[in-house]
Amino acid sequence: MILVDVDSASLARVRLTPSPAYELVGWLMLAAQGRRHPVFGDPGPAARTALRDPRTALLAAVLPLAGRGYIPDLLTPQPPAGRRARLLEAQLDAVAATPSDVVRRQLAWCAAERALPGEVRAAARAGTFAARVAEGMRAFWQATLADGWAALQGTLDADIRARSHRLAEFGVGDVLATLHPDLRWAGGRLEVRKPYQERLALRDEELVLAPSALRWPALSVQICAPGNAVLCYPADGLGSERARAGGSAGHRRRRAVSALLGITRGALLCDLGEARSTGDLSARHGLAPATVSHHLGILLRAGLVHRTRDGRVVRYQRSASGDVVVGD
Repeated sequence: MILVDVDSASLARVRLTPSPAYELVGWLMLAAQGRRHPVFGDPGPAARTALRDPRTALLAAVLPLAGRGYIPDLLTPQPPAGRRARLLEAQLDAVAATPSDVVRRQLAWCAAERALPGEVRAAARAGTFAARVAEGMRAFWQATLADGWAALQGTLDADIRARSHRLAEFGVGDVLATLHPDLRWAGGRLEVRKPYQERLALRDEELVLAPSALRWPALSVQICAPGNAVLCYPADGLGSERARAGGSAGHRRRRAVSALLGITRGALLCDLGEARSTGDLSARHGLAPATVSHHLGILLRAGLVHRTRDGRVVRYQRSASGDVVVGD
């Protein structure tokens, strides 16, 4: 059990915001470990290809096996207030600026759970680990989540709006008590169900509540580092949508694909169960041919579609990997 005493000054500084870095780390962890997301499924070939970048591989090497264990807090810094348009960039700047002594201390906590590769230890000794993993995170984001972030953020913002209304009606204690079944708020203290004992305190510190889609349904408690208190909890709605049966399955699938690839790219991929030309897709989706060609090129490079030529006409169709992404 983790017990966290929270004073009134910290309660006054509770705020809700997405954490792009946390979503990035969650998606990367699934890709690195060959696991599927309960709602969004396989991270896909684009994510696995992105892991070949040595900087991204360095990041993957410090993440816990099977998704359970300590994730270095430096990888998921507290999203800053008042910088909504640049949340990820601000977080990556914070990752890169992590002091070397903090890096070594947090990697030592990782090493207490699992063996770390020599490259990780060498980068920590050289003082380059933080800057390299920040660049690895940026590269992975661009390859996998950048185009779909607006749609994914819509899911997180819907949760934030609902909890903000709850905060206005019932107060901050009620919001804290309803974040996750393993978290309880009672008598000015957070109680988090864990298989170990720890006692912490927040004294006039900001506490960020960040909904998560790509780490759903996990709860992450990040309290140890001063000035970096974050509770990442599962966003509402994902599990219930997945559980609905019948005719809504195709709609749910399209939403999930669009959340990861972007609305336009997701719609095109879902429409390529049969071979279609750029002109066909342009007419069907009301898009300029150049726009369709741009997105098809990205899907092709990611291995999600293949193309065939019939005279002067080039047609595109989902590959086997593309079928896996859309659930066919």
